[in-house]
Amino acid sequence: MAAVFSNVSSLSLPSQLGNSRRFFFKSCARPRLFDKRIFAVKVRASSTAFVEAKPATEPIVVENEVSSSKSILACPICYESLTLIGNRVLSVDSAAGSTLQCNTCKKSFYGNQTHYDMTVSSGAKDYGAPMPPSTEIFRFPLISFLYERGWRQSFSIWGGFPGPEKEFELMRDFLKPALDGNIVDASCGSGLFSRLFAQSGLFSLVIALDYSENMLQQCYEFIKQEETFPKENLTLVRADISRLPFVSSSVDAVHAGAALHCWPSPSTAVAEISRVLRPGGVFVATTYILDGPFAFVPFLRRQRQNIAAISGSHIFLSERELQDLCTACGLVGFTSIRNGPFVMISASKPN
Repeated sequence: MAAVFSNVSSLSLPSQLGNSRRFFFKSCARPRLFDKRIFAVKVRASSTAFVEAKPATEPIVVENEVSSSKSILACPICYESLTLIGNRVLSVDSAAGSTLQCNTCKKSFYGNQTHYDMTVSSGAKDYGAPMPPSTEIFRFPLISFLYERGWRQSFSIWGGFPGPEKEFELMRDFLKPALDGNIVDASCGSGLFSRLFAQSGLFSLVIALDYSENMLQQCYEFIKQEETFPKENLTLVRADISRLPFVSSSVDAVHAGAALHCWPSPSTAVAEISRVLRPGGVFVATTYILDGPFAFVPFLRRQRQNIAAISGSHIFLSERELQDLCTACGLVGFTSIRNGPFVMISASKPN
């Protein structure tokens, strides 16, 4: 596999690919992160991912003006802005003891030791909305523990995923319009990419968002292991992907790594992402596509609907389906990169 991914760092992928539908990786050089400050930066996400940046040869040009305000959290019921009580800023360390108050519907959301709980059912003692198996499985402590200790690495074997470092390298050009702004790592799992985003220094605020309390706990544990981790620009939030707790048009970028196929309703989730993105904001996601020989499996297109109804997991059979999904939710400029089943897509909200 290493030989397949050579020279990717020398490519300017979006500019060379345009709206091209298919691209086969050739990379394998150690990736270099874009850094506006033009000096070396080391990024360590965990024992399973390491990114080292080298001095850039040219300065980064921020294509669009991005927001820098950290007041983007909103009530997931009425979508009105929240008042933060207890701490003046959002960060990993500020969650414990903090309260977010909605002045419209009068609901309060509380922070615990690791994260803010921003689900609609937050604070309820007995009520909890049922989720499909594809969502609930990641709430098990064992699955959360194993995610960065073997589970995520298996994606490279069966799914063509190039690995965290190369995925970070590939998405950096897509994210250029959001540099210096905020980014939401949706369905972040144990925070593999959330931590890379935070340590890269490319964003003013990173929000690691997941529905699984145990995944967020794992992210918090990884952060504690890093003595120099920049906690001041990372916040952990528990939320439903179909009811995002952000003010409309307040988010500069949303990333969803290996998550689209796990969402109970991809169209509802992407519509929510479109709502919270500012004009010109970017959506970048990775998933897998079962085309090629799988496209000829009898009744696969019909049976996948039954699979989705039972498990909550979705099977995509073409890049065109993903493009139609983004277009239906109001996003434009669809671009994709392929490597076998692996696909990285990008689209943006119209200006």
